[in-house]
Amino acid sequence: MSKEKETEIIDCLRLINSENIGPVTFYKLIDKHGTIAAALDALPVEMKISPCPKADAEAELERAQKIGAKIITYRDREYPALLKPLNDRPPLLYVLGNPALLNLPLSISIVGARNATINGRKTASKIAHDLTNNKILVISGMARGIDSAAHKGAMYACAQQGPTIAVLGTGVDIPYPKENSGLYNQIIEQGAIISEFPLGTLPQAANFPRRNRIVAGLSCGTLVVEASLNSGSLITARLALEQGRDIFAVPGSPQDNRSLGPNKLIKDGAVLVESADDILETLSQTHSVQLTEYIDKLQKNADIPEEENEAEDLPENICLVDYISREGVYVDELIRTTGLTVSELSPLLLELELNGKIERQPGNKVALIK
Repeated sequence: MSKEKETEIIDCLRLINSENIGPVTFYKLIDKHGTIAAALDALPVEMKISPCPKADAEAELERAQKIGAKIITYRDREYPALLKPLNDRPPLLYVLGNPALLNLPLSISIVGARNATINGRKTASKIAHDLTNNKILVISGMARGIDSAAHKGAMYACAQQGPTIAVLGTGVDIPYPKENSGLYNQIIEQGAIISEFPLGTLPQAANFPRRNRIVAGLSCGTLVVEASLNSGSLITARLALEQGRDIFAVPGSPQDNRSLGPNKLIKDGAVLVESADDILETLSQTHSVQLTEYIDKLQKNADIPEEENEAEDLPENICLVDYISREGVYVDELIRTTGLTVSELSPLLLELELNGKIERQPGNKVALIK
């Protein structure tokens, strides 16, 4: 890292972490004074506050480097283009994983209830899986329920190497909820974990609505799968609508409170979604040039072969759990012993994981839950 870039990050950390300075005020100060350094110099006189100490910002940068997190400022080329139009865009983002994913041109956020039904989780994971296989990046918030199912579905795609982005309401070094620690590590390996909050930031209720604007802002559109009328998922959808993005929703039974949110969105004009095809059809109309160019580019430079059509069921007389132990088995070994292809095996493993029968382990292994 050049000395100039290091100074820029430190100045940015100092200004955004100064008392009473949020993103909107941050940019107003920059617009008024021209540079971050000038804005920092003006704080004591203009706002009667002292800037965040330089030593604190330097220590934060050092901590980020130690854990392998990259800090991207609003001035960097890697800063997400979709966030730049927002007047409250984060001045900086912490990234664990692959920062190149932040600027993929086609992405969908999938959000929904934490206490989701098994059918809701399966629907979210299936749609995420199929979108990822069609080169659409899936983004969510790594919460329980729909969020987790969407991330898992995405990562089972593309020969179990599918990327996904998780936007946290904590520091990037704080997996939340704790039960998703394994998912957190897997996302870092295959995709990216991002946050605008300083390292060590613990879960706080006020931070999750702020997180939601990033989830919405990073995406071409937002899909809601199961959500009550007062849920954070509907906040994300509203933010996406305000940002001019497409809104999608999976309908459900009016007797289930978790269907009231998506059903209302559909009544208000959201695209009714039963499968990934409904989203792809809309994107082909609203982002046709991007979709065509991006898929053509990926097909020309593909490192991973296209998957074949998925198998609906296991071949006759095969019970997949009989091939999986509590100690874990490599997926490659499952392919050899069952005779299944990757495209046949992936959705079956996803089904078992969503049903709570298996868990993924490092090194592309799966194990029966003990």
